[in-house]
Amino acid sequence: MRSIMYRSLVALLAMSGAAMAQDATNTVPLGGNAYVTHPAPTDDETIADDGLHNWDSNKAVVSVFFDVQQAGELKLALVGSLGGASHSTVEVSVNGQSRLANLSSAAAGPFDAGSFTVAQPGYVRVDLQGVSTDGSYYGDISGLQVSGSAAAAGLTYANDPDNFYWSRRGPSVHLGFKAPANTEYFYSEITVPVGEDPVGSYYMANGFNVGYFGIQVNSPTERRVLFSVWDPPSGGSTTLVRKGPGVTTNGFGGEGTGGQSYLVYPWEAGHTYRFITRAQLDDAGNTLFSSWFADAASRGQCNAHSSHGNCSWHLIATWKYPGVATYLKGLYSFLESFDPDHGFIGRRATYGNEWAKPAGGAWTELTSAYYDVDPTGLNKQRLDFAGGLNGGNAFYLRNDGFFTPSVASGQTFVRTANGTPPDVDLDNLP
Repeated sequence: MRSIMYRSLVALLAMSGAAMAQDATNTVPLGGNAYVTHPAPTDDETIADDGLHNWDSNKAVVSVFFDVQQAGELKLALVGSLGGASHSTVEVSVNGQSRLANLSSAAAGPFDAGSFTVAQPGYVRVDLQGVSTDGSYYGDISGLQVSGSAAAAGLTYANDPDNFYWSRRGPSVHLGFKAPANTEYFYSEITVPVGEDPVGSYYMANGFNVGYFGIQVNSPTERRVLFSVWDPPSGGSTTLVRKGPGVTTNGFGGEGTGGQSYLVYPWEAGHTYRFITRAQLDDAGNTLFSSWFADAASRGQCNAHSSHGNCSWHLIATWKYPGVATYLKGLYSFLESFDPDHGFIGRRATYGNEWAKPAGGAWTELTSAYYDVDPTGLNKQRLDFAGGLNGGNAFYLRNDGFFTPSVASGQTFVRTANGTPPDVDLDNLP
């Protein structure tokens, strides 16, 4: 009798536990997990750290992203207030399923948005679009309440308000290379696939311990080749020695201070671009860092019979790094989104043909890369990051877009050697 009662009690507790797990509720804050994915013509809608504001157009679509560990049912509700209206109706959509949420000033909320079916684990996108309101806008929404069997095993979303800016930008991914001692020149190539070049992307080719050099998308109409060198931590300022035609130079701040140089240049997705960075020691205990950019690698013009191997190289700038005599160290490449409003759009690039040349030595091919992700990924604020081999003889990096699955950080990848050193006349670079 006791055995039967015990088994019944265990079964009852198990059923109760399963029900409690399904009823467990998470509130996903819009401040770190939402975007205006379809802006309205008025473009008033904004995502602040405390959520969605100025939602006054029925053309705007606001999307909220979170990751589930299993398929099942999702129960959703909107957390917020109407801000002057007495009633608003909002369409809530998940994977082609749409429900209407009715917001009323007479109710405290959260406002029920219905149940949805999720067919597989991974990222879920929830779209919000205004339908009607008797006020000037649809409401201020701070969070999305999520429960149901699909959420029972837990959700992953940005939950650190102090870092919502970074979580909306998305995780940065990196490739680290082991270079020979006294590396004077670092050479690499980048190809951005067609369609993988949204606004706010920076594809960094030649990074080293005190600087970085690559290409970026600054707006729908402007692209740049950017080369920056930080100021020495021991004091003093990095100063310009020379710059190439059309290059703009200035100082920068925010994430450290230093000298910045950029060339507005209409680089194209689908083409391969070449990058060279040099560290040259002067006679006064300083280092001169220089970078050059070429756009001809994909056009078959880089050979000994074309511009003496220079392939129309562009000097970006030479910066003097004061008080330190050093060759290139800590070589790396990375991919990042620097615009938090575009952190929901995916980007990808192929990084290949990396070479290092020690002072007085020969070119050495760098075929091994250590792949890792920044704290946004390591702290599981975002899971949409990846890196590895691209076709065997190159590496790739990918981030943003809320894709599934990710590639675990902390791995070393080895590409196939190309075996042909860069065909560059180093003595005749501009």
